[in-house]
Amino acid sequence: MIAARMGMNMGIKCMKDDLCTPYQLGNFNLSHRIVLAPMTRCRAIDEMPNEALEKYYNQRSTSGGLLITEGTLISQTAGGFAHCPGIYTEQQVEAWKKIVDSVRNKGAIFFSQLWHVGRVSNQGFNGVEIHGAHGYLIDQFLKDAINDRTDEYGGPLENRIRFLMQVVQAVVEAIGAEKVAVRISPAIDHFDALDSNPLALGLAVVNGLNKLQSDLGSKLTYLHVTQPRFTAQGVVDKPAEEAEADAQLLRKLRDAYEGSFVSSGGYTKDLGMEAVAQGDADLVAFGRLFISNPDLVHRLKIDAPLRISMIGLHFILMILFWGILIILF
Repeated sequence: MIAARMGMNMGIKCMKDDLCTPYQLGNFNLSHRIVLAPMTRCRAIDEMPNEALEKYYNQRSTSGGLLITEGTLISQTAGGFAHCPGIYTEQQVEAWKKIVDSVRNKGAIFFSQLWHVGRVSNQGFNGVEIHGAHGYLIDQFLKDAINDRTDEYGGPLENRIRFLMQVVQAVVEAIGAEKVAVRISPAIDHFDALDSNPLALGLAVVNGLNKLQSDLGSKLTYLHVTQPRFTAQGVVDKPAEEAEADAQLLRKLRDAYEGSFVSSGGYTKDLGMEAVAQGDADLVAFGRLFISNPDLVHRLKIDAPLRISMIGLHFILMILFWGILIILF
């Protein structure tokens, strides 16, 4: 009776091409297609992975599920936010190992997201995701609105994607293509990282990765692309024509990429199911819903109600917090 009043259906809702169907992701056997998106949590005091991170990732781990860590710093000068975890000291590596063991003991697949190349082969992660999105270092090379270089890394598309390709090549040589993933956001304008032709940029990256895979004779684990409706302050409710244009951009990148395709950015269960059913994505990464629902996979499987993330309140509190710190210190 209680379940009925809450609108819960205790039967598993697994249909063909649904979010809870299995997927073969390279060498990894996933039991469902619901991914924990990488999100900056700012919980690692002094850049040291700790019990708070272990609890956060453990709560969201499921057997056969894919989790991607928040952006991890590969050097003392790599960060742009306070209290982000690092992986550049032996102490940090050892701290990560405890978290990795906690996640993998539950049967989950765990990828570490790097902002650029770092030491990853000895930490126990299943693989790494190279962060080439959202206005950070690699994205600053990709976007023509902020890349004003006049050397071989600036100007035409083949120059602007060069740094990303070199980073991917270096990481592949270190740990193998089957453990490497890439994230891009050609249509996202974080930190004024704009591009005059997001589709052309996205296709240039995709074609570059396809060529790299062909040359290697091995595929990367996946390509992760952020849906254009996503913004730092929330999901933009765009007019129907703009929303369809965004969907078409993502669809063209997915059709062009020769490998597994992950999409994130403002997905609800229905939007995620639609993306998988229509072939727009192989896996769907959820962010804010995973924050407010650590048991999101179970809730989606049984069609249970979801706790709504109060992103507006979180954003206001974060601004107040940093404002107070600035005043005090």
